[in-house]
Amino acid sequence: MEKTLALCCDLIRRPSVTPLDAGCQSLMMEQLGALGFTCTPLRFGDVDNFWAERGHSGPILVFAGHTDVVPTGPEAQWDTPPFEPTLVDGVLYGRGAADMKGSLAAMLVACEEFVAEHPDHPGRIGFLITSDEEGVAVNGTVKVIEYLQQQDKTIDWCVVGEPSSSETLGDVIKNGRRGSLGAVLTVRGVQGHIAYPHLADNPIHRALPALHALTSETWDQGNEFFPPTSMQLSNINGGTGATNVIPGSVEVQFNFRFSTEVTEAGLRQRTEAILDAHGLDYTLEWALSGQPFLTSRGALVEATVASITAATGLEPELSTAGGTSDGRFIAPTGAQVVEVGPLNGTIHKLNEEVLAADLPRLAGIYRGILERLLLQGV
Repeated sequence: MEKTLALCCDLIRRPSVTPLDAGCQSLMMEQLGALGFTCTPLRFGDVDNFWAERGHSGPILVFAGHTDVVPTGPEAQWDTPPFEPTLVDGVLYGRGAADMKGSLAAMLVACEEFVAEHPDHPGRIGFLITSDEEGVAVNGTVKVIEYLQQQDKTIDWCVVGEPSSSETLGDVIKNGRRGSLGAVLTVRGVQGHIAYPHLADNPIHRALPALHALTSETWDQGNEFFPPTSMQLSNINGGTGATNVIPGSVEVQFNFRFSTEVTEAGLRQRTEAILDAHGLDYTLEWALSGQPFLTSRGALVEATVASITAATGLEPELSTAGGTSDGRFIAPTGAQVVEVGPLNGTIHKLNEEVLAADLPRLAGIYRGILERLLLQGV
């Protein structure tokens, strides 16, 4: 079996449902240690992470990723057991195949081949691996970044192995992500009998015009790198369970995915101004999941584009679409960050899959990035 595919299968067999690692990181550190990396396990709370580094001076290219996967969902609805990697007609099935154990395997193989050919390479190579990306993301990459800052270690370039491809391997590079700002709105009223509305104050009725105003607002027009900011309601919860009771309150959850055209503070202020204009009695709890970030064309983007073109013949699209990634914790340090990985069409779904032939090709892309940044200066 081809070595990238075999390693991916070994990782899939470990049921690392977030925040469990299930031995994936031990396997990775064993292989990295054999290549001359110094590996440092970093456990924060119930989360396993590690930092690995090879080389002693010069700029550092870091491969970042996560060993944890999302839950399988009903296993009986999978065509094959989710933690038994199964190859059918050139397609590898298993939880984590695309998100992102295939990328981890490709990173390791790329480094193995690069180090074998260039044992005394200039610069440094790093690995930043967590098992908290699919979970609450509080004891993973963000804590490792804090550790690196305490050690006065700075990342120059970072390749995150998130599944970025859309239709074919390498057609999309994520060179940034939108910010994510969530909120829980509670609108208070007065509970009462539904037959006597004049003796109550229905918070659902009061909230609806304000929610309409929020969802109709144009927050910005976006720019050449980011689509316009999106505000979406995700849940509305009210009622006592009885059909004849006006509730005393209603809770609404919503989220902004925002561009660099607005700020977190600006979104908060504009939201509260709209709620105040509707005379609501409310409380609002905010939760910032990540600021937007962008890596403009430069050494890392150019090396990534050139590596993809050399391996696939494609001219990849630069995109900031999609959800958040751990790149949001790395980019604020000043690092250039891109995300490059397999097709994302089946991630988090039943019967998650990756094309077996894409795994060694992805390793070739990662190796090309190593060569262009550390050997050629792009």
